[in-house]
Amino acid sequence: MYEQFGMDMLAIYGMIGGLVSTAMMTLAEIPLWRKWRLYGVFEWHENQVITRKLFSISSDENETIHIKGIFFFHFLNGTLVGIAFQFIITSLFPSFINHIVSLLLIGILYGFIVWIVTLMPIHKPITGLSPWNHPLGRWPAVTSLGGHIIYGFILGLTIFALFNNF
Repeated sequence: MYEQFGMDMLAIYGMIGGLVSTAMMTLAEIPLWRKWRLYGVFEWHENQVITRKLFSISSDENETIHIKGIFFFHFLNGTLVGIAFQFIITSLFPSFINHIVSLLLIGILYGFIVWIVTLMPIHKPITGLSPWNHPLGRWPAVTSLGGHIIYGFILGLTIFALFNNF
């Protein structure tokens, strides 16, 4: 159905969608970071730990927040997930491309699935903190889900706009 778009253009649309969605998700998470600091934003906490391990940061610097590393991995993950979404939609649900409501709903579902499949199983092994028995209660898990719902909604909206305006 979308043969006029090459694989490279589909990847670019997915990349743009992933970047825009991650930016909006990040903006929504900033107030939560201000309230709960690093431990209250699951993705950022995971990226902090990954950054420290990858770059062999000493225990003396354990408390230093590595914003560049956090955002690099946050946007890298969001971009890759956006590219995957684009290929899933055009392969499995090509008729959704022209229907904004369908894309928004599948985007929201996709955000939920990404949260369940990629974030929830890895949070405790990476950070040592259980998402469901978190020291800050259950609100960080709920707000993390909300961030992924925002991500999926914006991703669906962005993909719709790209396909139907360019």
